[in-house]
Amino acid sequence: MAARAERIVAPTVADLPQATWTNGIRIGDELILSGMTAHPKSADPANPLSTYEQTLVVLGKIRALVEAAGGSIASITKLTVYVTDIADKDPVGRARRDFFAELGAYPASTLVAVAGLVFPELTVEIDATARLDFDLRHIRAAQ
Repeated sequence: MAARAERIVAPTVADLPQATWTNGIRIGDELILSGMTAHPKSADPANPLSTYEQTLVVLGKIRALVEAAGGSIASITKLTVYVTDIADKDPVGRARRDFFAELGAYPASTLVAVAGLVFPELTVEIDATARLDFDLRHIRAAQ
Protein backbone atom coordinates (compact mmCIF):
# COMPACT_ATOMS: atom_id res chain seq x y z
CA MET A 1 0.00 0.00 0.00
CA ALA A 2 1.31 3.46 -0.90
CA ALA A 3 2.02 5.92 1.89
CA ARG A 4 -0.53 8.68 2.33
CA ALA A 5 0.77 11.90 0.77
CA GLU A 6 -0.59 15.41 1.13
CA ARG A 7 0.26 18.72 -0.50
CA ILE A 8 1.15 21.37 2.09
CA VAL A 9 -0.15 24.90 1.54
CA ALA A 10 0.52 27.92 3.76
CA PRO A 11 -1.42 31.17 3.33
CA THR A 12 1.75 33.29 3.50
CA VAL A 13 3.72 31.24 0.94
CA ALA A 14 2.76 31.80 -2.70
CA ASP A 15 1.44 28.63 -4.31
CA LEU A 16 1.48 29.54 -7.98
CA PRO A 17 -1.07 27.75 -10.18
CA GLN A 18 1.35 27.69 -13.14
CA ALA A 19 4.21 26.27 -11.04
CA THR A 20 5.79 22.99 -12.08
CA TRP A 21 6.66 22.15 -8.46
CA THR A 22 4.95 21.71 -5.10
CA ASN A 23 6.09 23.86 -2.18
CA GLY A 24 5.68 21.07 0.32
CA ILE A 25 4.68 17.42 0.47
CA ARG A 26 3.78 15.49 3.61
CA ILE A 27 4.30 11.73 3.53
CA GLY A 28 3.25 10.32 6.88
CA ASP A 29 5.20 12.34 9.46
CA GLU A 30 7.85 13.48 6.96
CA LEU A 31 7.80 16.85 5.17
CA ILE A 32 9.79 17.58 2.05
CA LEU A 33 9.96 21.25 1.10
CA SER A 34 11.05 22.73 -2.21
CA GLY A 35 13.76 25.33 -2.35
CA MET A 36 12.43 28.63 -1.01
CA THR A 37 13.69 32.11 -1.89
CA ALA A 38 12.84 35.61 -0.70
CA HIS A 39 11.01 36.30 -3.98
CA PRO A 40 8.80 38.33 -4.45
CA LYS A 41 9.93 40.43 -1.43
CA SER A 42 13.41 40.59 -2.92
CA ALA A 43 12.18 41.96 -6.26
CA ASP A 44 11.90 45.63 -5.19
CA PRO A 45 15.01 47.38 -6.58
CA ALA A 46 14.29 50.41 -4.36
CA ASN A 47 14.58 48.23 -1.25
CA PRO A 48 17.07 45.42 -1.90
CA LEU A 49 17.30 42.78 0.81
CA SER A 50 20.64 41.75 2.24
CA THR A 51 21.54 38.06 2.34
CA TYR A 52 20.79 38.10 6.08
CA GLU A 53 17.31 39.55 5.41
CA GLN A 54 16.68 37.14 2.53
CA THR A 55 17.63 34.21 4.76
CA LEU A 56 15.17 35.30 7.46
CA VAL A 57 12.40 35.65 4.84
CA VAL A 58 13.17 32.15 3.53
CA LEU A 59 13.28 30.61 7.01
CA GLY A 60 9.93 32.30 7.71
CA LYS A 61 8.43 30.61 4.63
CA ILE A 62 9.82 27.27 5.77
CA ARG A 63 8.32 27.84 9.23
CA ALA A 64 4.93 28.68 7.67
CA LEU A 65 4.88 25.48 5.62
CA VAL A 66 5.99 23.31 8.54
CA GLU A 67 3.36 24.91 10.80
CA ALA A 68 0.69 24.42 8.10
CA ALA A 69 1.49 20.70 8.27
CA GLY A 70 1.12 20.69 12.07
CA GLY A 71 4.78 21.06 13.09
CA SER A 72 7.01 23.81 14.40
CA ILE A 73 10.54 25.04 13.72
CA ALA A 74 11.66 22.33 16.14
CA SER A 75 10.40 19.78 13.58
CA ILE A 76 12.97 20.83 10.96
CA THR A 77 15.60 18.11 10.55
CA LYS A 78 17.72 19.31 7.60
CA LEU A 79 18.41 22.45 5.61
CA THR A 80 20.27 22.66 2.31
CA VAL A 81 21.41 26.23 1.73
CA TYR A 82 22.45 27.52 -1.70
CA VAL A 83 24.29 30.86 -1.85
CA THR A 84 25.53 32.74 -4.90
CA ASP A 85 28.63 33.95 -3.04
CA ILE A 86 30.38 31.71 -0.50
CA ALA A 87 31.29 34.87 1.46
CA ASP A 88 27.58 35.03 2.36
CA LYS A 89 27.98 32.00 4.62
CA ASP A 90 28.47 34.38 7.57
CA PRO A 91 25.21 36.37 7.23
CA VAL A 92 23.37 33.10 6.53
CA GLY A 93 24.87 31.61 9.69
CA ARG A 94 23.90 34.68 11.72
CA ALA A 95 20.31 34.46 10.44
CA ARG A 96 20.17 30.75 11.31
CA ARG A 97 21.47 31.47 14.83
CA ASP A 98 18.87 34.21 15.28
CA PHE A 99 16.05 32.08 13.85
CA PHE A 100 16.77 28.94 15.89
CA ALA A 101 18.02 30.75 19.05
CA GLU A 102 15.04 29.77 21.20
CA LEU A 103 15.61 26.06 20.54
CA GLY A 104 19.21 25.74 21.65
CA ALA A 105 19.77 23.25 18.81
CA TYR A 106 20.04 23.35 15.04
CA PRO A 107 18.95 21.07 12.20
CA ALA A 108 21.51 19.22 10.12
CA SER A 109 22.70 21.46 7.29
CA THR A 110 24.65 21.71 4.07
CA LEU A 111 25.74 25.02 2.51
CA VAL A 112 27.00 25.21 -1.07
CA ALA A 113 27.85 28.01 -3.48
CA VAL A 114 26.07 28.01 -6.84
CA ALA A 115 26.54 30.02 -10.03
CA GLY A 116 23.13 31.68 -9.79
CA LEU A 117 19.52 31.44 -8.69
CA VAL A 118 16.28 31.96 -10.62
CA PHE A 119 16.30 35.79 -10.28
CA PRO A 120 19.47 37.91 -10.24
CA GLU A 121 18.66 39.72 -6.98
CA LEU A 122 18.46 36.44 -5.06
CA THR A 123 21.50 35.47 -3.02
CA VAL A 124 20.15 32.51 -1.04
CA GLU A 125 17.76 29.58 -1.51
CA ILE A 126 17.00 26.93 1.10
CA ASP A 127 15.23 23.59 0.89
CA ALA A 128 14.25 21.68 3.99
CA THR A 129 13.02 18.43 5.42
CA ALA A 130 11.10 18.03 8.65
CA ARG A 131 9.45 15.34 10.74
CA LEU A 132 6.27 15.98 12.67
CA ASP A 133 7.24 13.31 15.22
CA PHE A 134 10.59 15.02 15.96
CA ASP A 135 11.64 17.89 18.23
CA LEU A 136 15.09 19.48 17.94
CA ARG A 137 14.91 20.51 21.60
CA HIS A 138 15.11 16.85 22.60
CA ILE A 139 18.23 15.80 20.70
CA ARG A 140 21.20 14.81 22.76
CA ALA A 141 24.82 14.07 22.05
CA ALA A 142 25.74 10.53 21.04
CA GLN A 143 26.99 8.40 23.92
